[in-house]
Amino acid sequence: MAKNSGGGDLLPSVDQVTEEAINIGYRFDQKLQRWRQGRALQRGDIPTMLAFDGYGSPRYVRALGRVLLKTRTYVADTDDAAESIRGWRSFSSVPYAFAQVNVWLGDHEFHFVADKGGVIDVDLNVSMAPGIHTIYMQAEGSEVTEATVTVVSDQQHLGVVCDVDDTVMVTALPRPMLAAWNSFVANEHARIPTPGMSTMMDRLRRRHPHAPFLYLSTGAWNVAPTLRRFLTRNAYPAGALLLTDWGPTTERWFRSGSQHKVQNLQRLARNFPHVRWILIGDDGQHDPQIYAGFAERYPDSVAAIVIRNLSPTEAVLAAGTRGSDGHRVAVPEGVLWIEANDGASISDQLRDAGLL
Repeated sequence: MAKNSGGGDLLPSVDQVTEEAINIGYRFDQKLQRWRQGRALQRGDIPTMLAFDGYGSPRYVRALGRVLLKTRTYVADTDDAAESIRGWRSFSSVPYAFAQVNVWLGDHEFHFVADKGGVIDVDLNVSMAPGIHTIYMQAEGSEVTEATVTVVSDQQHLGVVCDVDDTVMVTALPRPMLAAWNSFVANEHARIPTPGMSTMMDRLRRRHPHAPFLYLSTGAWNVAPTLRRFLTRNAYPAGALLLTDWGPTTERWFRSGSQHKVQNLQRLARNFPHVRWILIGDDGQHDPQIYAGFAERYPDSVAAIVIRNLSPTEAVLAAGTRGSDGHRVAVPEGVLWIEANDGASISDQLRDAGLL
């Protein structure tokens, strides 16, 4: 390799090239989003506030929402709360970066600024009674929208965290063509629920009527309305969606889905030290490793780890190879670990463990 007079390499290292490429990708993405937002505002697109269901304790509430810019025709012809909207229309909406947002909860009023993706994800320091409350949100120039927040009692000692892709619905991610179909084309009518999982989840809700249900997914916020309608249509328990953003960061081409899940689980352990969680996922990606790692670090925060085993066909679609025992992880000592192919078999094991 050629050297300069000082002995250093003239050619940059692979890591340096990769880092610079990622930075270029990040800067390009930011410029593209600013251009899209500028164009949307110039043509008179309307700010639209989407309020998402949240959760909290008697001392704080996590408020979730997103601000988009939509054409007047789109707003007039569709209603996210009721209409079936194909995935590409969700992704084609322009995020309203740094929009001013007002939030009302009970007698409290708050003012926030959305992030660069138009997302509001904030903790409200409020005193609220346990139960279901209505939260209202309004962006500058938008209508007021509402959602619910579930305030978990300090006397509630069980909760449920559930993955979405290949756990409550069959998505066959991350195979590119099928991923594109599910994300950009298919609406909630075309998405396939996993066998028996909604019945199992509903039984958990009936057995633990005050337990919080949270849906932790690596899916993008763009598909939140579609996911919400899918869960409702297939009789899954109501609960907050904990999603993420796609696109490059200053360090990666794409945001880490595993990191997103780990951070949210740690947040739950810190904010609800009295709650033990039933963690539900599948063996198609990294759920077993993520849940086992969480149980190792927070053993008092785990009631059970439930893994839906994908069929051989689903495993091939999800991982590109036929499933094997190579993905299995060491079960932390004292942790209830349940594996099965469908919701009915999972229900039987939960019942045997006294959780259902």
